[in-house]
Amino acid sequence: MANGLTVVGGGLAGSEAAWQAAQLGVRVTLYEMRPARSTPAHVSDRLAELVCSNSLGARAIDRALGLLKEEMRRLRSLIVGQAEATALPAGGALAVDRERFAAAVTDAVIGHPNIEVRRQEVTSIPDGAVIVASGPLTSDALAQSLAELTGSENLYFFDAMAPVVASDSIDLSVAYRASRYGHGEQAEGDYINCPMSHGQYRRFLEALLSAEVNPLRGFEQGDKRFFEACLPIEVLAGRGPDALLYGPMRPVGLTDPRTGRRPFAVVQLRQDNQAATLYNVVGFQTNLSWGAQERVLRLIPGLEQAEFVRYGQMHRNTFVNSPRLLDNSLRLRISAMGAAGPVWLAGQITGTEGYVGSAMSGLVVGLNAACHLSGRPSLHFPPTTMIGALLHYVSGAEARDFQPMKANFGLLPPLSVRVVGRRERNNAYACRSLADLSPLQEAIAAMRSDR
Repeated sequence: MANGLTVVGGGLAGSEAAWQAAQLGVRVTLYEMRPARSTPAHVSDRLAELVCSNSLGARAIDRALGLLKEEMRRLRSLIVGQAEATALPAGGALAVDRERFAAAVTDAVIGHPNIEVRRQEVTSIPDGAVIVASGPLTSDALAQSLAELTGSENLYFFDAMAPVVASDSIDLSVAYRASRYGHGEQAEGDYINCPMSHGQYRRFLEALLSAEVNPLRGFEQGDKRFFEACLPIEVLAGRGPDALLYGPMRPVGLTDPRTGRRPFAVVQLRQDNQAATLYNVVGFQTNLSWGAQERVLRLIPGLEQAEFVRYGQMHRNTFVNSPRLLDNSLRLRISAMGAAGPVWLAGQITGTEGYVGSAMSGLVVGLNAACHLSGRPSLHFPPTTMIGALLHYVSGAEARDFQPMKANFGLLPPLSVRVVGRRERNNAYACRSLADLSPLQEAIAAMRSDR
C-alpha cells in the first residue's frame, strides 16, 4: 500500500474503521486522546468504551437493528464479532459486558500489525487520507477545526445516559425476573422487572415532572433538540401522562409470576456486566440532578434502597449536516473540503444514530478508504440493504431538517410484491437485503484475499 491512513477517534466507529482498513493491508495510525485527555462520560482509556446503554439492540433479522448487525457480521465486522463474544443474557437483544467488550476490541486493534495507536489529542484535521471518527464527545479544538472545514452552522449537539445500580441492592421480594413474552436465554428471565400499580405510576410521574433538571450549559442553549431514540425520561414524560406507558415503562409481555397479572407499568433493569453485579435502568437516560435522581428513582418499587453506582447524565453529541457535506461513501464532497487530502467522517458525527449505526459507518469508511488508497473505486452498498439505506439517508435526506437516524425498515425501498403481516414483511425485506449484499460480500472477501 503506497499511502497510510490516519483515523481520529478510538470509539466504535474509529476502531471498526481502523480494523477494516488494516485488514486490507493499509498502514493505519489511530489517534485516541484518552487517557491524556478524558471526557465527561468515559471512565477508562479503552477503545470502543460504551458510555450509555450496554445493548446493541435486537438480534433477529426481522428487526431493523438485527438485520443491520447480520449484514455487518457477514462483512466481518470487528465490533459485531466482539459483541457476540462478550454477550450477556438479554432476551432477544445483544447486550454486552461493557468492560470485557472494550478490552476485547482494544486488544484486537492494538495487536493488529498494521495499526499503530497513538494516545494523544488531535486538534486539527491532519493532512493526507483521514477518517474523522471522534464521536459525540469530540474535543472543542477538533470541533472547531471541523466547523472551519464544514461550516459552523453544520454542527449540532445532545445525548443522555441511564443510571446503573448494584444488583445486590435491588429488592427481589418486590421486583421479579422475566423477559418480555418469555423470550429469554435464562429460564427465570433475563431482565429484572419493577412492577407499578396505577397509583405508584402516577406518584412517580408527578415526582419526575416536578424534579430539578441540571441547567443546560452554554453550548446547549442555542439548540435544545434531543435524539428521539435517546430522549431523557423527563422529556418523554412531558409529552403526556401516558407517554412512558408506550415507551420504556410499557408492561406488555411482562406478567408478574407471583400474581399472574400484568402490572400497570414496569421499569426494566438489564444486566450490565458478566458478573451480574451491575444492572442499568433500561430507557431511563436522564438529565435530572443527582439529588433528584436519588429521590425520584427510589419511588420505583424494588429500588427504594438501591445503590446507584452511576447516575444518569447528559453529554454533548456532535453531528454534522451530512446531506450537505457527504457523498454515500461518507467522504466529504470536494466542494466542502479544505483539507490537504481526502476526508471521510464516521460514527454518530455523521447522523447514523446508535452504537450499531456508528460501527456500520466505521466499517464503510474503513473499506472505502482502503479502496481509495489502492486505486479501487468506492464500494456501492445497494439501497435495498440496511447499510445502503442508512448511507442513502445520511447523504441524501433533506438538509434543512436533517436529524440523526437509526436503522428502520421504513428506509428500505418497497418490496416488489405485497406481503401481509409486519413480521412476514420484515423477513421478506431481510431476505432481499442479504441476497443483494452477497455480491458485495464476495467482492470484499476477494479484496482481503488479494492483499
